[in-house]
Amino acid sequence: MLPGRNRRAAAVFLLPPLLVYLATVAFPIGESLFLSFFQWDGITRMKFIGLDNYRQLLTIDSTFRSAAVHSLVYLAVNLVIQLGGALLVANALTYLRRGQDTLRVLYLLPAVLSTVAIALLFQRVYSAEPEGVINQVLGAVGLGDLSRPWLSDVHTALVAVSVPEGWRFMGLYTVILLAGLLTVPREVEEAARLDGASETRIFFQIRLPHLRPVWLTTLVMATTYGLRGFDVPYLLTNGGPGVSTELLTTYMYKTAFTSTDYGYSSAISVFIVAECVVAVGIIVALLRRRGEALL
Repeated sequence: MLPGRNRRAAAVFLLPPLLVYLATVAFPIGESLFLSFFQWDGITRMKFIGLDNYRQLLTIDSTFRSAAVHSLVYLAVNLVIQLGGALLVANALTYLRRGQDTLRVLYLLPAVLSTVAIALLFQRVYSAEPEGVINQVLGAVGLGDLSRPWLSDVHTALVAVSVPEGWRFMGLYTVILLAGLLTVPREVEEAARLDGASETRIFFQIRLPHLRPVWLTTLVMATTYGLRGFDVPYLLTNGGPGVSTELLTTYMYKTAFTSTDYGYSSAISVFIVAECVVAVGIIVALLRRRGEALL
């Protein structure tokens, strides 16, 4: 337990970020929860309707249900690219003796690029006319029949808008996971190699268990960011074609600022927050159970 003076010092340093958190996170969430019980267009008098917004979300609104499914697909694609790709790249980087710092900087570059720049870049990559990079590569290797307008095809549009976000932050998670891998005791790995352990066995039985706390942090970050993804999908397709790439976040935005139904959009935002909380709880519970099973 901290002495009284240290507790007071800790409180002094923690109070400003706590106030910022309350003002910028907790208060808006509470305000959204309050508005979700009303029907309001932002101008006329608010009308209390109780749980009608939530009832409409869960039982009537087919667009909301489609957007919820699309958000989960979007999240799954992002997790595979961001964490799966980041783990493979970070593990490979540990074997480099030179150039590791340079590669870290290069991998971080997409995370600091403008969202608009990324959207424009991938519009060119996916373009059918003029022919984009993907279609050019398919034509060059004799698979031209697979060429298509990736962002306009309802069968490919959702995955197509998910990939840029995965690519954008894979470098960030690569750096985080690499930092975790570099803390693994090298003497333990060398002892395992002397005993004849393969690199695959060292990775799964030595590196991954040591990486578990860092992996939990990155998984929670990637999951919450994925469920709140908005900017790149909105800029690329605006939810189209039809509603094939409509996410909960884009649907919430359009409900608020196009349809001016702030009560209903607030109910959607509350659902997104609840979804994030539930997802984080499930992740922590599963990893904790897995960790106890390994002990």
